[in-house]
Amino acid sequence: MTTLSRVLTSAVGLLGVVVSLLPAAAQQAPIQIAADLSDAPRKLYHAEIQLPVKPGPATFITPEWIPGTHMPAGPAEDITGVVFSANGKALPWRRDDVNLYEFHVNVPEGVSLLHVHLDCIVTARVTHKMAVLEWEKLLLYPAHIPVHDIPIQPSLKVPAGWGVGTALTPLDAASYPVPAPGSTTRFAATTVEQLEDSPIITGEYFHEYALAPTVSPKHYLDVVADEPGDVKLRPAFLAGVNNLVREADALYASHHYSVYHFLLTLSDVAGGEGLEHGQSSDNGVGEKGFSDEAHQLPNADLLSHEFTHSWNGKYRRPVGLYQPDFATPQQGAMLWVYEGMTEYLGNVLAARSGLKSPAQYRDILAYTAATLDYRPGREWRPTEDTAVAASILRGRNPAWSNWRRGQDYYFEGELLWLDADTLIRTMTDNKKSLNDFEKIFLAKGGNTGPLIVPYTFDELVQDLNEVVPYDWAKFLHDRIDNINPRADLAGIEQGGYKLVYRDEPGPSIRLMAAAGRRAQGVNCWFSIGLQVAEDGTIHDVRWNGPADKAELAPGQKIIAVNGQIFSGDRLRDAIRGAKGSTEPIHLILQSDSYVFNAQIDYHDGEKFPALERVNGTPDYLDDIVRPLTKPEVIKDDKKTEQGSAE
Repeated sequence: MTTLSRVLTSAVGLLGVVVSLLPAAAQQAPIQIAADLSDAPRKLYHAEIQLPVKPGPATFITPEWIPGTHMPAGPAEDITGVVFSANGKALPWRRDDVNLYEFHVNVPEGVSLLHVHLDCIVTARVTHKMAVLEWEKLLLYPAHIPVHDIPIQPSLKVPAGWGVGTALTPLDAASYPVPAPGSTTRFAATTVEQLEDSPIITGEYFHEYALAPTVSPKHYLDVVADEPGDVKLRPAFLAGVNNLVREADALYASHHYSVYHFLLTLSDVAGGEGLEHGQSSDNGVGEKGFSDEAHQLPNADLLSHEFTHSWNGKYRRPVGLYQPDFATPQQGAMLWVYEGMTEYLGNVLAARSGLKSPAQYRDILAYTAATLDYRPGREWRPTEDTAVAASILRGRNPAWSNWRRGQDYYFEGELLWLDADTLIRTMTDNKKSLNDFEKIFLAKGGNTGPLIVPYTFDELVQDLNEVVPYDWAKFLHDRIDNINPRADLAGIEQGGYKLVYRDEPGPSIRLMAAAGRRAQGVNCWFSIGLQVAEDGTIHDVRWNGPADKAELAPGQKIIAVNGQIFSGDRLRDAIRGAKGSTEPIHLILQSDSYVFNAQIDYHDGEKFPALERVNGTPDYLDDIVRPLTKPEVIKDDKKTEQGSAE
């Protein structure tokens, strides 16, 4: 039985299940949780929690499997200072011996309300001037109950003068988005499921931008930064985000949120992030991440990717990736839809919105396709296994990662859905496309509030067949379940282009390198098969490539190239100089405390991927990134309009 067949078989009973805020939740007394971020500059969060209880043994739990992280990433080890009490008296508790996220407490007779204090040590996404609260850091709630059945009412205290961005509904408009010093912002009651899905950003330097006023419901871009001038975003970038809201509205023909907030942190300290939520997204880039075109390009699809997840991943979710609580392990099968389709659509929307140009879209697509085509691990591991094994493939050492494979379901999925899009266009003479599929698959139920509607592989195939009849089950099975030694380049070729290699990097790669967004080392992946840091340390070696055959390994350090002390330029010169020659490239390397010589027998020069137009074929790639609406374009603070709706 294939992996896809197993998914289908296990999911039969769940087809059509819709998970929402159930009436039962509204009939229970809600948990009260008061989050205090006053100590955020000291890397500490606090919470006071009031839990409605009944006398007797009780078990409470913190989240372990966080939606969107695809692995058990709950911060149980950082939760500290835990004190249970009733009527002002501390109660003993014991952590479960097996599930370390559970706390067991015996509630005394006559007690109906349990108080819990806890702290969380927070070392990521927080600086002296800003903080991000993903609620799993402070959540505690009854175990073994579906989280969509547990009502909870949150409140928040932040340092004086800090602004607040969130999709939660404030009960007092005067306390949001900038609360009075020392005040507490109270939010409307929700469920534990929805609270965990509603992060907060807060900071001293804060600005909220209203977006696309003609699109309903309302959309906002909330920004915090470490420096006051950084929250004043470029007009061209803001125009792109406004276009993004309009383009997504046209593409998905539905909304599954009551309001949407793009939450954006700009900091070299707080770190990068891209995490989806139903009514918001948590986006983190460097301080200058959107300050100019060069810095924006590597981040161009961040907001569009996470925004797309509101439809694909949050509203529509594979059955195995939706669980009734945050304790049951999530099953990664079909992440090539959840993440792969989102990777495709996020890049397409970024190009349609003007966050990147069509040429930049093609340059980066070429790099993605070439990287996958030079991934030797595909000779033994199918794409579906990178999804099923997602929880053990995240955040691993880069050594020999090309042979192990990592989260390839993202970019394999991008090529897969490009293949599907161009195939639909080919079969219908460009009268239909994946746009039509999205309006079926992601718009079921029309406009809704935040819901989760699980789907199966069978439904996916059925919806594709509604666009155009084809053996979509075989199409997907061949590309996902089978061993494919080469990347799926059919979408590029059906789109009117072919993947080629040139001796100079494309303009988009050069632009990003000039802004310092690429590592300052040397990427010789497509030539000698090395990724090398600026100091000569080898990050990875391409399995069965020229450097591998010369017995180089990750972690070794190149000391000299052809008799001269290593530098990136000298290594590039050596690769170019060996072209057409019979003389190998001579290296001196350090491995641990040993020094040795190596020779790389390679003579084809530098190689950089690019897409080349095939004359006489339909240019579907340009059709795909053509805007569906009339976009606003701002260059050098001058506002114009371009194009028209497709």
